[in-house]
Amino acid sequence: MLIAGHDGGTGASPLSSIKHTGLPWELGLAETHQTLVRNKLRSRITVQTDGQLKTPRDLAIATLLGAEEYGMATTALVVEGCIMMRKCHLNTCPVGIATQDKDLRDRFTGRADILVNFFTMMAQGLREIMAELGFSSIEEMVGQTQCLKQRDDVEHWKYKGVDLNPLLHKEECDADQTLYKSIEQKHLIDDIVDRAMINDAQSALENQQNVELEYDVINTDRTIGAMISNEISKKYQAQGLPENTIKVKFNGSAGQSFGCFSAKGLRFELEGDANDYFGKGLSGANLVVYPSKEAKFEASENILIGNVAFFGATSGTAFINGIAGERFCVRNSGATAVVEGVGDHGCEYMTGGKAVILGATGRNFAAGMSGGVAYVLDTNNDFATKCNMEMVALEIVDTEEESLELKTLITQHLEATGSNVANELLDSWEDSVKRFVKVMPIDFKRMQGYMDDVRKGGKHQSEYDIAVEAFDIHLNNIASA
Repeated sequence: MLIAGHDGGTGASPLSSIKHTGLPWELGLAETHQTLVRNKLRSRITVQTDGQLKTPRDLAIATLLGAEEYGMATTALVVEGCIMMRKCHLNTCPVGIATQDKDLRDRFTGRADILVNFFTMMAQGLREIMAELGFSSIEEMVGQTQCLKQRDDVEHWKYKGVDLNPLLHKEECDADQTLYKSIEQKHLIDDIVDRAMINDAQSALENQQNVELEYDVINTDRTIGAMISNEISKKYQAQGLPENTIKVKFNGSAGQSFGCFSAKGLRFELEGDANDYFGKGLSGANLVVYPSKEAKFEASENILIGNVAFFGATSGTAFINGIAGERFCVRNSGATAVVEGVGDHGCEYMTGGKAVILGATGRNFAAGMSGGVAYVLDTNNDFATKCNMEMVALEIVDTEEESLELKTLITQHLEATGSNVANELLDSWEDSVKRFVKVMPIDFKRMQGYMDDVRKGGKHQSEYDIAVEAFDIHLNNIASA
């Protein structure tokens, strides 16, 4: 559990938030520790705090108030050379830390040994304070608030009336409990689907041989795909396995985060339905879900996967023969997904990839959508009233190339799921394509135009250099506006 104080951060947020938002970590830490001890839960959890921890004394106070771990990110950045310019989000960091610009990164002067010296100093200083107080370990020191005393020499009219006794109260624990984490979590992941997949797919993991597997799942089978993706990534890194090396058929109702972080080389086919966070962090795998063949309902009229599907997905494809819940493709940055309807806030904060919606949407579609493209089948001619127009524009599919690309995705959706909606659309494609609304982020389209101009100039070969120059053009246009 992390208690983050209001002082933390590098300053890349609005000035009003820096000055007037949040509370000191001391308040949250003391209350959290006391509450956990009072409810006999402290021994089961690690408590961490952060927020401008700069000295060994800060660490000692944090430990005495109840923390056994500490975060020192801002201080470490300053040690590396950060000068707190508050430009982290603009790619213009003048000391080369928070930027992808090669010229600016050349200005970076930080060294690993400087950080080593800093953390050694912090640890040594904390150890000296511990020795003064008579503690030989952090575990002994956690929560020993009797070693803290409120200053009595404060004369300021506002501060001298502050009573810190509630913060310094020591909550006594039972004999079978501790003031620090001493009981390991019962994670219950010794006998889960992923471990069976890892065992059954050894030939694929070791020798890239194609395998096909099948399992029954229930809604307590969560994060299916995460552990086997870790095995793939450990050996093959970002490249993953060849497409569809490991094909897995699942039957039943999958729990939360089905297919999360799934790596390239995996193909998961689910006959049934799935909970929230379907495809979270999808990383190259192919996901397919359709109702049970015994189901009597119409797939396109029923919710098949839960909320927040494809949250933070970076690559891969998915075909869903049914409706998704709210916040479909939120923060998607590279995956391609086809679904037959979504709830509210679809494609929220999306930065890349493609979303094809073959049905109705909820309200506030495309809120904060800064990249990627969405194609929505406007069946009721009311999509414009449901779309958040702050950052996007609505267009039609007006080129043969784009029409073919969209048709190809819907054809793949039909082949993967047997979708009736896809079949009907493809039967009369020339009429169907006219019913699609293209949701295009305004700034994203502008950047694409800049990149096309740079490509035509022939100055750069790599896409990275093209993107950097296009971004510089964008910044110059903003500055001169």
